[in-house]
Amino acid sequence: MFCSGCGKEMSDKAAACPHCGHPNESAVQKSPKSKTTAILLCFFLGVIGVHRFYVGKVGSGIAQILTFGGFGIWSLVDLIVIICGNFKDAQGRLLA
Repeated sequence: MFCSGCGKEMSDKAAACPHCGHPNESAVQKSPKSKTTAILLCFFLGVIGVHRFYVGKVGSGIAQILTFGGFGIWSLVDLIVIICGNFKDAQGRLLA
């Protein structure tokens, strides 16, 4: 396999290119949870943290219920992070 950052050959199992440090996208684990579902849950029920329960983040889901999504700010930030593709599930895997 070749690095998409520098084009040099690298191992399929390497987490990053040994030459340039570019992450290996094929080695990154994806969550079985859907990004689209998380976006919809966050948009419609974000103030009560349903999207966080969906990805397994129960503790922060309860915190969102108690604070009404951080008075809307926390759920808005979560929505932006999910849309940008940087939201992770409870095991630290990016949503698929």
